[in-house]
Amino acid sequence: MRVLCAFPEAMPSSNSRPPACLAPGALYLALLLHLSLSSQAGDRRPLPVDRAPGLKEKTLILLDVSTKNPVRTVNENFLSLQLDPSIIHDGWLDFLSSKRLVTLARGLSPAFLRFGGKRTDFLQFQNLRNPAKSRGGPGPDYYLKNYEDEPNNYRTMHGRAVNGSQLGKDYIQLKSLLQPIRIYSRASLYGPNIGRPRKNVIALLDGFMKVAGSTVDAVTWQHCYIDGRVVKVMDFLKTRLLDTLSDQIRKIQKVVNTYTPGKKIWLEGVVTTSAGGTNNLSDSYAAGFLWLNTLGMLANQGIDVVIRHSFFDHGYNHLVDQNFNPLPDYWLSLLYKRLIGPKVLAVHVAGLQRKPRPGRVIRDKLRIYAHCTNHHNHNYVRGSITLFIINLHRSRKKIKLAGTLRDKLVHQYLLQPYGQEGLKSKSVQLNGQPLVMVDDGTLPELKPRPLRAGRTLVIPPVTMGFYVVKNVNALACRYR
Repeated sequence: MRVLCAFPEAMPSSNSRPPACLAPGALYLALLLHLSLSSQAGDRRPLPVDRAPGLKEKTLILLDVSTKNPVRTVNENFLSLQLDPSIIHDGWLDFLSSKRLVTLARGLSPAFLRFGGKRTDFLQFQNLRNPAKSRGGPGPDYYLKNYEDEPNNYRTMHGRAVNGSQLGKDYIQLKSLLQPIRIYSRASLYGPNIGRPRKNVIALLDGFMKVAGSTVDAVTWQHCYIDGRVVKVMDFLKTRLLDTLSDQIRKIQKVVNTYTPGKKIWLEGVVTTSAGGTNNLSDSYAAGFLWLNTLGMLANQGIDVVIRHSFFDHGYNHLVDQNFNPLPDYWLSLLYKRLIGPKVLAVHVAGLQRKPRPGRVIRDKLRIYAHCTNHHNHNYVRGSITLFIINLHRSRKKIKLAGTLRDKLVHQYLLQPYGQEGLKSKSVQLNGQPLVMVDDGTLPELKPRPLRAGRTLVIPPVTMGFYVVKNVNALACRYR
């Protein structure tokens, strides 16, 4: 069961010079010798693993975006939030009225709010006024209580299993029980909220879709990237880990489109690390690479909504910590909400990928996504485009805007870690200024850094940022 509601809206020079006291002839010979030795030494050095041979600062990536039509359009509430029932069990519910938490939540509107998670499986529902019970047989509460998160794990959690067909029949029964009740008659139903789509899970989804594919308003699943008990900071920079989600999306879409082509799909619960997360890792700047790539990849592949687990709770996977302080992923989400609209645009690059060797997969360490700029952001006229870029390289990357983006003014929102902890920092800076709340009722102003028209974008190593290309007048972005 998931309860959903919407809430409003310069590099130092490395040139060596001979001593100034040398005579002109000696100076000339010394210079020739120096150049010769440097060239020979350079031929003997092994090439760095992720750098282009000898072209680190000279290689220019050309970037253009298709502006005529969007390739996807996702939900206005694409980035949504979850609260876990553990806040009730652990006595945190009263804190939801905190002015500070309300301010932080309002910053991420509009969004769906899902009330669910592992603890839901063990909640007991009490409804003394349940008209459906008078008809004989179990009422809605039975189905709400018995079918919660990840039905593929019921055997582990409850000692009994359920197959996809039976689960589908119960969803149909739940829908029929809810419709005659006025407050539920127009309620949406989402499911089956399976876990990682391994072989047995895909079989469960297949059985469910065959029986109840037309009953649910959106098909849902959950994703966890990595075991929180063994995670290391460098894991968050591994492209292989970032790409695990793409394969899962394709598996889910294949089953869904077999039975109900075009049915909306939601990632109804995503965390970077399991086991409640890891202190100074899943709540750090480093975890943002996974989160931002998740947002870009899901929208690009047509997933309608992603629900972040969790907005506020105990543990280390959340957007806001137990002291009500926004963590790096919160600021990343806030920038996303302010700058990114639901229309996804196709990105065209030159100079980014190397030619793959036989049997080798090229995994991009520079990831670029493009959307129409959020039309609710009145700082930008309609037709503007927002890029968000992840640079996992240990060298800076230069991007030249081309085609329709050439010679346009750009606003930069560069997000970097703040403090001595580096990638493990729980604080971030925007364009060099630390991000902190002004007071409990006021979020800071997100000030861009204007870049002159035609300037090359320089992306620092191991960073992420947003770039609004102003006044593009993109046809795809002029209208809602």
